[in-house]
Amino acid sequence: MDQALAHELIAMAAEDLRVREELDRAGVLNETYHPVMRAMHERNADRLAAIIAERGWPGPDLVGAEGSRAAWLVAQHAISRPALMRAVLPLLTEANGVPRADAARMEDRIRVFEGRKQKYGTAFDFDEHGEMNPLPIEESGEVDRYRADVGLPPLAETVAENRRWAEREPRPDYHAKRAEAEAFAREVGWR
Repeated sequence: MDQALAHELIAMAAEDLRVREELDRAGVLNETYHPVMRAMHERNADRLAAIIAERGWPGPDLVGAEGSRAAWLVAQHAISRPALMRAVLPLLTEANGVPRADAARMEDRIRVFEGRKQKYGTAFDFDEHGEMNPLPIEESGEVDRYRADVGLPPLAETVAENRRWAEREPRPDYHAKRAEAEAFAREVGWR
C-alpha cells in the first residue's frame, strides 16, 4: 500500500469537506457553485487525473479503503471535468474492493450533468415546489431493484433522509438554479 498517496487523497477529501462546511456555515453553500469550492474541486480533480494517469485508479489495494473512498469523493466532485468523471466510471466498476454503490452514484451524477435521467435515484435537489426530491429517474418502477443490486437502501428511505436534511436548508429560486445549472453544464462541456 502507498501510504503517502493514501494520505494525500485523504487530505484532499478533508479539504473538500472543510470548504463545504465553511460555505454551509456562511449560508452560501446552495446558492451557487461558489468560486472557492470550484477552484478547490478543480485543483483536486487535476491532481486525481495525474494520479490516475500514473498509477491507475487508486483503489483499496493501492491506498486502502479510506484512501480509495477519498479518491471517489474527489472524482464525484470533479463536476467541471466531464472527461475525468466519464473516465473514472469504468475504473470504479472494474476496481477490486470499490463499493458498487460508489459507481452507481457516479453514473447518476454523470447522467444528470448530461441532461439524462438517472438510474439509481441518488441525485437529489429542490423541486419547483421547494421540496427535496430525486431528480428524474429513467425506470422509476425498477429503481429499488437497481438500488438493491448495488447495495443502496430503498429509494423511500433515501428520500426521507434527504428531506430531513433539507428542512434546515433555505429554498433556492428553482428557475434561477436550473438556468445556472444548464449554463454550467454547457460551459464545462457536459452538453
